[in-house]
Amino acid sequence: MEQKEYFGLGSIRNLRQILKDEKSENVFLVTGRKSYELSGAKEELERIFSETNIQYSKFSNFSPNPKIEEVEKGVESFQRNNYNAIVAVGGGSAIDVAKAIKKLDNEEHKENPKHIPLIAIPTTAGSGSEATHFIVYYVGKEKQSKGDPNLTMPNYSISDSQLTLSLPKHITAASGMDALSQAVESYWCVNSTPKSKELAEKAITLLLTNLEQAVNKPNQTNKENVMRGANLAGKAINITSTTACHAISYPITAYFQVQHGHAVGLTLGEILVHNSQVTKDDCLDLRGEKYVKETINKINKLFKSTTPQQTKHKIQTIMQNIGLETKLSGLGLTKEDLNIILQKGFNPGRIKNNPRFLTEYNLKKLLLNIY
Repeated sequence: MEQKEYFGLGSIRNLRQILKDEKSENVFLVTGRKSYELSGAKEELERIFSETNIQYSKFSNFSPNPKIEEVEKGVESFQRNNYNAIVAVGGGSAIDVAKAIKKLDNEEHKENPKHIPLIAIPTTAGSGSEATHFIVYYVGKEKQSKGDPNLTMPNYSISDSQLTLSLPKHITAASGMDALSQAVESYWCVNSTPKSKELAEKAITLLLTNLEQAVNKPNQTNKENVMRGANLAGKAINITSTTACHAISYPITAYFQVQHGHAVGLTLGEILVHNSQVTKDDCLDLRGEKYVKETINKINKLFKSTTPQQTKHKIQTIMQNIGLETKLSGLGLTKEDLNIILQKGFNPGRIKNNPRFLTEYNLKKLLLNIY
């Protein structure tokens, strides 16, 4: 599906023309609880809705890591009225909930499907959800990600960096690490293509040169560059999916309430070193172990490193510089807690996407290294 994108300062004002072109007069608005107002999105959208006489209802009754029951309540709310557009404003959770509502509603109306445009307006720079068809929500403690390229890819995305200027420092930091991890994982993923690697390389470069400043000395330029980097990383994983770092992160988030991007960043350097030691016997990439090692070397060069260990150290330094804890013990986990991550961190799909096989022994050793 071809997506229309809008970037830059003030680009949120394009929503007026999008809704006019789509003949959308009744909008189902999915937003974060606090970010909608704090980001300045509320003021902008209410002005647009008021000046164009567009009716809307807002749904924001969901958690930062959305549960299936919350998504189902969103579907119920959506079906109470004849809405002809869904606008999602917020971080990855808000956009994912909007995608899930559209998908579940469509499944109930397969006999008579309607064209409901989905417009994604991110207020964080990290998840890349505005650029992917994936959906993240939880059934119990288990993470689900069942998107549909023809249905859950937003029809429009509006990336206005003005909406990220008021983000709390820790959210900017964790979101940025999510984007950086997505880009690096996409680059080494067994599903990588020349196009996905091009996108990931651009994302890595933008994030490495702007993320620390965007957290510690934010301005319009570095915020916009991080937002563009996150969008490119999202486009890259939309082609490849993510790998081991994301698989391991989900139980760290679900069981120990570590913010998703922070949880992913914790293992990024360790998995990079693990992948650099690939052999013929444990290589999962059909292009072979030599190709994987060349790929890791290219990542090292992007980080201006000469060895995987040096890149790992640089990743840890970035996290420390933006205020993110790099040790599981520093986040309050005990050594017994590592068993939960071991048991729940083996998502077969994402582990299979990793270029080097990850055994339980490897994972335990890796977790102990960051304990």
